[in-house]
Amino acid sequence: MDAYECVLTKLDVREFDSTNVPAEVKLKVLEAARATGSGMNVQVWRFILVQGRERLKKLAQDSTTGQWVEHANFAVIILTDPKGGFHIIDAGRATQDMQLAAWNYGVVSCVFTGFNLEALRKDFSIPKELAPSIIIGFGYPGEKISGKKKNRKPLTELVYLDEYGKTLDAKQL
Repeated sequence: MDAYECVLTKLDVREFDSTNVPAEVKLKVLEAARATGSGMNVQVWRFILVQGRERLKKLAQDSTTGQWVEHANFAVIILTDPKGGFHIIDAGRATQDMQLAAWNYGVVSCVFTGFNLEALRKDFSIPKELAPSIIIGFGYPGEKISGKKKNRKPLTELVYLDEYGKTLDAKQL
């Protein structure tokens, strides 16, 4: 899929069917994370691949906002070192790259950041020096999503030319 088309058509999806995502696709999603740029190339992230019904159920139980992840095919917990100045930005960059790589293969995803930190640390053996930053659930969509449109504001409400408040007109480009 063309990268621009991938960005324009990727939707956040929290309902998955029971089809297993092939190992090759999971590895490409993880490779996309590994290949993501990071602040000063320090690569402060680490990733926990969570798969299997019992482990996904445990992840859902540890969540305060992502109970839906129990029905995903797999999930990735992104860990970062809070001492790294760019750690949250780097986690976001890796997240986006993983989601786009997955969507290229028809695998949908969604993120959450609400969890019981103590339970998550215990259940997934997360060391104290690393912080869970984002959790992403992946799987094939539970319903047909092709043709659905994103609900986004037009550029004229979001982008200004040269200074805040000066409306962008495409003819000025």
